[in-house]
Amino acid sequence: MSEEKKFVPFISPETSLTEFTIRGLIIGLILAVILGAANAYLGLKAGMTIAATYPAAVLGMAILKTMKGNILEENFVRTVGSIGESVAAGAIFTLPAFFIAGIWDPLNISAGNYATATIILISGGILGIMFVALLRRVMVEDKDLLFPESTAAAEIHKSGQGAGGGSKFLFGAMALGAIIQFLGQIRFFAASWEKFYAFFSKVKIPGTEINAQGGMLISSPGISPAYMGVGYIIGPKYASLNFSGGLIAWGLLAPIIYYFIYPYISTPEFLQNWAMVSGKSMEAVSDQGFQINQIWRYVVRPIAIGGMLMGAIYTLFKMRTSLFTGLKRSIGDVKKAATEGHSNVSRTEKDLPFSYILAVIIGVAIITFLITYFIFNTGIIPAIVSATILLILAFFFAAISGYLVGIIGSSNNPISGLTLTALVTTALILVLIGVDAEHGGVAAVLGVAAIVCVAAAVAGEMLQDLKAGHILGGTPWKMQVGDIIGVVVAGLVMFYVLNLLNQADIAQGVQQGYQGGFGSKNLSAPQAGLMAMLSKGIVGGEMAWPLIIIGLLMGVAFIMMQIKSPMLVAVGMYLPLETTFAIFIGGIVKGILDMMVKKRKLNEAQKVRIENIGILIASGLIAGEAITGLGFAPFRVAEVTIPEIFKEPPLLIGFTILAIIALVLIYIPLKNAGKADEPAPPSAGV
Repeated sequence: MSEEKKFVPFISPETSLTEFTIRGLIIGLILAVILGAANAYLGLKAGMTIAATYPAAVLGMAILKTMKGNILEENFVRTVGSIGESVAAGAIFTLPAFFIAGIWDPLNISAGNYATATIILISGGILGIMFVALLRRVMVEDKDLLFPESTAAAEIHKSGQGAGGGSKFLFGAMALGAIIQFLGQIRFFAASWEKFYAFFSKVKIPGTEINAQGGMLISSPGISPAYMGVGYIIGPKYASLNFSGGLIAWGLLAPIIYYFIYPYISTPEFLQNWAMVSGKSMEAVSDQGFQINQIWRYVVRPIAIGGMLMGAIYTLFKMRTSLFTGLKRSIGDVKKAATEGHSNVSRTEKDLPFSYILAVIIGVAIITFLITYFIFNTGIIPAIVSATILLILAFFFAAISGYLVGIIGSSNNPISGLTLTALVTTALILVLIGVDAEHGGVAAVLGVAAIVCVAAAVAGEMLQDLKAGHILGGTPWKMQVGDIIGVVVAGLVMFYVLNLLNQADIAQGVQQGYQGGFGSKNLSAPQAGLMAMLSKGIVGGEMAWPLIIIGLLMGVAFIMMQIKSPMLVAVGMYLPLETTFAIFIGGIVKGILDMMVKKRKLNEAQKVRIENIGILIASGLIAGEAITGLGFAPFRVAEVTIPEIFKEPPLLIGFTILAIIALVLIYIPLKNAGKADEPAPPSAGV
């Protein structure tokens, strides 16, 4: 029994290695900003983010190898470098909702907006770290929590002490993704193609003299390394589910609604009124492609939001046992953390002092009160209630998030579901005490939900890194301080990144004739759209309840059909077809690779090697496109003329690029499968 309890870290507590270094901190902060910005770009466009632990580990190791760093310094760099992704996840799920809900004007961003957003992100991130510092010791030592991704990350660091490490695949893919995005920006190829096709025949609506006639908008996959990378990472099953949502939206709901309302919206009187209200020309509103896009935007998307809401409820219901277990244990864990001293604790067991943690938690509650009362202009009672709700929800959801990461890893952590629960709970409580939209209710709800969201996301990622550090022999308090700095730096730049992307899309929309900004076809921000609609609907009474209820019932039908992820189908309905189509292509590529691996009868070691290299390449493609896209954004905002190779770029070149990406994702992993007798590396595809 005593042998079973004995745990020996890779680097013993008595061994003293350089860990928290200035160079390590700088490298980690740079990675946090880059990986955070890349995830913000991806999440706004595709509604998904990728776990940054593995790329941060590989990049940090590659850089430190040239500086003769040690394994604990590499662990520190990975910890700081991966935290930016969590801040980005919290930011993209909530902050765009302030714009979508009309609280912030995208064309008039004040210093106050920036300060508010930054305080929300930093407060939420630090709060998540504080709660994890309270719970760390009990959770990382729990034998029931396997921490699959933490174990893989620790093994990657161990194996990286020798040669290799996979950095060449990551850097090479980043370069390829960057080149393709650059060529797309200068219009060397068409990024997508769509065309409206009218139905051939008219059908008389029963009981009337009106002939119904509509059509369908056909779209190509988006020519995007990032979308294909996402599809490759989530695999053929989940990519197919996501694409099925796109087919339901664009192949069923939008065409059938358009089919029956076309006779009414095509009359000169209706078109004239539409043009006057929307501020568009008669020619624009008469375009059938524009009309069906508006139906998708204002009718199908609310239905999708209802589906997402039911998907979130179902996800939390499936995890109810784990959720309740995490809630039950969290209170006992805090008591234990508060009573245990630090004077005789070994290096590998030292967390931040309890008094510091308590002071910071109280400080965040005070900040929430000040924001709610002075910036969102609620009354003093709603501000106190908001701060109280925040502390309770943030603690429980941070604990639950950490617990779920221990079971399923941070890649599968249902942050959006937890945030939705926080938002609805806060909204209902504020409505009960008499808060409405005119007295800052919507903003207060979004503010609390945003802080809780960031806290839960950061808590999950932080605990994952602390478990990896526990295995390797890292010093917890140094990792926690590093992540606090990482959260502050990522929080300072993240709103700038979001605003830059928003402004760039607005400018591009003006040039290319679509309505740009958060919620557009290029920056869908599905989770933020859901948060905005729910907060405005509950607090402001503006909910499109008939459409939301239809979506909820549709979600119930998906559950009854035993669809694996109803949420992913609903997200697919919310996204443009070109996005889900490209993600689907990436999933198909992964499916083809899996079939080839099976056909060649490769052993487990070769399969793991192929899996790791494939994930590195896909992650690199995403990062390369995102960084280059962000690089072009300031030029779009400044309305600088970007040179164009073709006025009407050919789509065939784009399809050729998709084929090249597919070949890279299949051929390179297969080529580097290694020999059958080579030992298996640690798997990142967990």
